[in-house]
Amino acid sequence: MTLDKHFDFNHCQPRWNDAWERAALFTPDSGSKKETFVITLPPPNVTGILHVGHVLGDSVQDMLIRWKRMQGYNTLYVPGSDHAGIATQKVVEADLDKRGIRREDMSREEFLEQAWKWKDHHHDRIVEQLKNLGCSLDWTREAFTLDEPRSRAVRQVFVRLYEKGLIYEGNYIVNWCPSCQTAISDEEVTHEERDSYLYHIRYPMKDGSHIVVATTRPETMLGDTAVAVSLEDKAKKKLIGKTVDLPLVGRELPIIADDAVDPKFGTGFVKVTPAHDPNDFEMGKRHELPHVVVIDRMGRMTAAAGEAYAGLDRFKAREKVLADLKKEGLLEKVEPYRHSVGTHDRCGTVIEPLVSTEWFVKMKPLSEPAVAAVDSGEVDFYPPRWRNVYLNWMNNIRDWCISRDVWWGHRIPVWYCPDGHRTVSEEDPSECADCGKKEITQDERVLDTWFSSWLWTFTPLGWPEKTKDLKTFHPTSVLVTGSEIIFFWVARMMMASLEFLGEVPFRHVFLTGIVRDGMGRKMSKSLGNSPDPLDLIERYGTDSLRFTLVMLSPPGNDVSFAEEKLEVGRNFVNKIWQASRMILGAFEKDGSAVLGEGKSPGTLGKAWDGCYGKALAFKPDLNWEDRWILSALNQCTVDVDEKMTQWRLNEAVGRLYDFFWSEFCDWYLELSKRRLYGSGDKRTVIAVLLFVLGESLKMLHPIIPYVTEELWSALPMTEGFLVESTYPSRRKELADEPADERMALFKGLVTSARNIRAQYRINPSMQIELWIKTPPGDPMNIEGMADGIRQLARADRIEHGPKIVKKKGSASSPLGTHEVIIPLSGILDIAAEIGRLQNEMEKLSDEIRVVAKKLANENFVKKAKPEVVDRVRARAQTLQGELARIEESLDLIRREA
Repeated sequence: MTLDKHFDFNHCQPRWNDAWERAALFTPDSGSKKETFVITLPPPNVTGILHVGHVLGDSVQDMLIRWKRMQGYNTLYVPGSDHAGIATQKVVEADLDKRGIRREDMSREEFLEQAWKWKDHHHDRIVEQLKNLGCSLDWTREAFTLDEPRSRAVRQVFVRLYEKGLIYEGNYIVNWCPSCQTAISDEEVTHEERDSYLYHIRYPMKDGSHIVVATTRPETMLGDTAVAVSLEDKAKKKLIGKTVDLPLVGRELPIIADDAVDPKFGTGFVKVTPAHDPNDFEMGKRHELPHVVVIDRMGRMTAAAGEAYAGLDRFKAREKVLADLKKEGLLEKVEPYRHSVGTHDRCGTVIEPLVSTEWFVKMKPLSEPAVAAVDSGEVDFYPPRWRNVYLNWMNNIRDWCISRDVWWGHRIPVWYCPDGHRTVSEEDPSECADCGKKEITQDERVLDTWFSSWLWTFTPLGWPEKTKDLKTFHPTSVLVTGSEIIFFWVARMMMASLEFLGEVPFRHVFLTGIVRDGMGRKMSKSLGNSPDPLDLIERYGTDSLRFTLVMLSPPGNDVSFAEEKLEVGRNFVNKIWQASRMILGAFEKDGSAVLGEGKSPGTLGKAWDGCYGKALAFKPDLNWEDRWILSALNQCTVDVDEKMTQWRLNEAVGRLYDFFWSEFCDWYLELSKRRLYGSGDKRTVIAVLLFVLGESLKMLHPIIPYVTEELWSALPMTEGFLVESTYPSRRKELADEPADERMALFKGLVTSARNIRAQYRINPSMQIELWIKTPPGDPMNIEGMADGIRQLARADRIEHGPKIVKKKGSASSPLGTHEVIIPLSGILDIAAEIGRLQNEMEKLSDEIRVVAKKLANENFVKKAKPEVVDRVRARAQTLQGELARIEESLDLIRREA
C-alpha cells in the first residue's frame, strides 16, 4: 500500500470508526471466561458540547481500555449521559426565554416535553464527539440516567433507603439558591474568598450602655433572636442572662453562652440568627430560640424584616440597614474583611441559608463501609495523596439534602393524601397505603441529579435485575475522573455499591487534573472558554489532540491548555507517517525477498515469528545497530508497561515519543539510510525497520488509534485490525547490553562532534575531518562505527586510535575514555571569527544596558502592564544567556588560536 504524502485524518477517522463498529470490536461477550477490564464513562451532562476537560479524561479512559484489550482482557467501556437536573433545566429555560416563552406559563408536562427535545438534540452531538474522539465504547450498552431502566433503579434505591430509615424528610437549614429556586447539597456550594467588610454594630442595653456585635451580613440582624458569647470569655460572663435591644427593630434579645462562639472573632459578641445561618440554626436548637425568617426564597426581605425593608432584595436591604444604623449612631465602625462566600456551582449565585422542609439521606451509616474499603487497600487512589482527602471528607460527612425544586429529574416517589398520610412506593400507587383514599398527589420535587449518578457503575449493567452483564463486569476496574468531584461522585458511588451490591464499585480511582485556560480558569461550558473538541479535531486530528493532552498532563495536576500546544501532537503524528512512508517505500523497492514461508533462526527471526506468524525468507545478518534498536525497543516495552501499570500514563506516552522520535527515527532510521540507498543486501535492515515500526504502532495505538490503525493496514506482514493485535511485552532474546553500550558511545561521539560544529559555527553542510582518541586496544571497535559516524557527523575523513594527539588550532570534547577532536584549520578563519564574536558582544552589551535602564525605572515597573514588564525581564535574561554563550565561544577560540 502506497501512502499519501500526508496523513488525511479527516478522511481516515470516520472510515476506521465505521470499520470497528461493523466488526463489533468493542462489544464484549458477557459469557467469556477471560479476565475482565471495565470502565464506565463518567456520563457527560446533556447541557451542550463536551469541553477539553472531558477530552483529557475520555482519552485516558480509552487509552487504558485499548491497552487492556490488546493484552487479552475482556474489555467493556460503557457509554452514557447524565440528565443533569438543575443545569439542564436552566439551559432549557434560557432557550425558551430566547423564544419568548416563560416556564412559569407552561405546565410541567409541556416543559418536560421541551427538555426531552433538548436532551435528544444534544445527546446526538455528544455521541458524535465521543465517536470522533476515538472512544472504543460499546454503544449497544448505552444508558441515560433518566431513562426507564435507570428510573426503576432509582425508585428502588429510594424506597429501600426509606424503609431502612436512611432517607427522611426534615425541617432543617439548607443551602438555597434564589436564582435556581431550589435547595442544593453542601457539595454543590463553591466557597470563594472575597473582599468584603466587617460591620461593628451597637446593640443597646437597658442601662443605657451597649455591646458591639460584628457581622458581615447586617441585613440578617433583622432576624436575630439572641446574642451569644463564649463560655471561655471571662470578661463577658457577667452579661449572660441579660438582654439587649435589637437595633432598628426593638426586639428584646437574651445574651446566651455557647461553646461554638469564637471569642477571638470580632468583638466576642456574636449575633444569633437561627433562620439564616447553619451554625446559628444548631445553636438555636440547643437554646430553644425562635426562628424569624427575614429573607424569602427569592432572596427578598419578608414582612418580618419590618415595613421599611420588606420586598427589598437582600443586598439592597443591606445598604438601607447600614444607612439607617449610621443615621441612628449605631454603626460603630466598618473594617475591610476577607472571608469565604458560598455560591452555587451551577449559576454562581450567592447561597442563602434558609430553613426548609427537604428530603435527606443519612450518610454516616453508609460511609463507614466505604471508609473501610479504602483503609484496607481494597480500593486505591492515584495520585495517592487524594486518598487522605477522600477519608477526611468521609470521616466528617454530613447528611445529604436530595430534594430539588425543579421539574427535570427523577420525581420523588412519595405520595400524600388529604389526611397527611405518606405513601412511598416503587410503582405509582392508585390509593393511599394507610387509609385507602384515592385522592393522592405526588411530591412535586425531584431528586438531586447525583442520586442517579451514584448508581452508575451498576445500573448500566442491568441492576436491580441479576443480569449476566452485572455478574461478569462488576465491580468495574477503574474510575477515571476529575479530583473536583471526589465528594460529589466518587465517595457516593462507593457508598451506593457497597450498600446495594455488597461490593466496591471499582478497584482503582485515577484522578486527572483540571484543564485550565491561559488565565488559569477551569475549562467549562458555562464560561465558554473551551473550544469545541470537534473543531480542534477538524484542524489537528484526534490523534494529535489525545496525544498532546495526555502527554502534558501529570495525574492529579492541573494543566494549562492552549491550542498551539497541539502542534506537539501534530508534529509527532506527521513524524510517524513520514517515517512509515520511507520504510514502506524501501520495502516496495527492495523488500520483496524479506517475507517467506520457512522458519528462520536468529534473534529477529524468533521475534518476528512470535509477533506476526510469518517467517523471514532468510537468516537475518544483524549488525551492531540492528541489535541495538531491537534492544532499545525491548527496553521501551518494559518501561512503558511499568509506567502504565503504575498509572504514570503521561510518562508512558512521553517514553514512546522519545523512543520513536529520537532512538528510532533520529538514530536508527538515519543510520539505515546508507544501507537502504547503498549497493549491499537490504533485506536485514528492511526487516528490522518493519519489525520495529510494527511493534511501535502496537504500543502507540492506545493513545493514537487512527494513524496507527491506518499504517498497520499498510504493513506487508500484518493481518486483521491493529486494535485486536497483541500488545508487546518483554522479550529477553532482544536485550543486548553490549549493543546498548556501543550505541551509547556512538551517540556520544556524534553528539560531541555536532556540539563542536555548533560552538564554532561550522557550516552544517561542510564536511570535516574528525579525530577520535581511544583507549589502548580500542575495546569498542570504533572502526565498526566509522561509517555511521562519517554519515551523522558529516565527516569525510576519520582517524582514530590511542596515539591521536590534539594539535594547536583544533577543538576538542572529552568523552569518558575517548576524546573527539576537529582540526579547525581550513574550515574556520579564527581571526575573522574572533572579530565577528566581538562585534556581537558589543551589540548585545548595548542592548543589555538599554533593557537594564528600563527595568531600573520605577515608573515603568509600576505603571506598565505586568505582562509587559515580564516580557522585558524575560528579554533581559535571554540577552544575558546569549552574551554568556558568545563569551564562552570567544574564550574557546582564543585558547585554540
